[in-house]
Amino acid sequence: MGNTKPGTAEDERLAQNKARTTNWQRWGTYLPERQWGTVREDYSYNGDVWNSFPYEMGQYRAYRWGEDGLLGWTDRQCRLCFSTVLWNGQDRTLKERLFGLGNPEGNHGEDVKEQFYYLDSLPTHSYCKGLYKYPQKAFPYDQLRKENKRRGYDQPEYELLDTGIFDNNRYFDIFIEYAKSDAEDTLIRITAHNRGPDAAPLTLLPQLTLRNN
Repeated sequence: MGNTKPGTAEDERLAQNKARTTNWQRWGTYLPERQWGTVREDYSYNGDVWNSFPYEMGQYRAYRWGEDGLLGWTDRQCRLCFSTVLWNGQDRTLKERLFGLGNPEGNHGEDVKEQFYYLDSLPTHSYCKGLYKYPQKAFPYDQLRKENKRRGYDQPEYELLDTGIFDNNRYFDIFIEYAKSDAEDTLIRITAHNRGPDAAPLTLLPQLTLRNN
């Protein structure tokens, strides 16, 4: 006799997806964390995309060829996008996307300067979990830019942890989970933990955006 051991629920979902009876992979973690400052969004007259579209401009422009968001969720075509916006009361801007250095700013070129983790995901995205570590002090944008630009190619990169922004555990752990009850119904749970010794303010805004098409 062959192996008659029943498969898992995920095996069944994958079989349905392969047979195209149910599109379990229509929705998933397909939303990029950062879309700004790349050749995909070059509006410059001279091709100097890195200087014409810096990180700060991401909050002012409607993208033409993509979207982004913090540990987000979207359909395959990125038409309806879910993401989480954070503010600690100290930052000069809302935290909507990952910060990174443009190619001319880093001593090793383009580089994300954040602490985030992909913790779990099933092939059909029926369950996914991610973690973003958000400082309680003002995010050191200028410090990261200045120090990395100062360092040479032969020196190590200056990372977010090197700034001391997480000293004394003064940060929030933001867990974001997605779970599907069926292919078109997703539960989203956001859990915030204050890891620091004192109470601290946190504004949390779940948002839905439509792609600019």
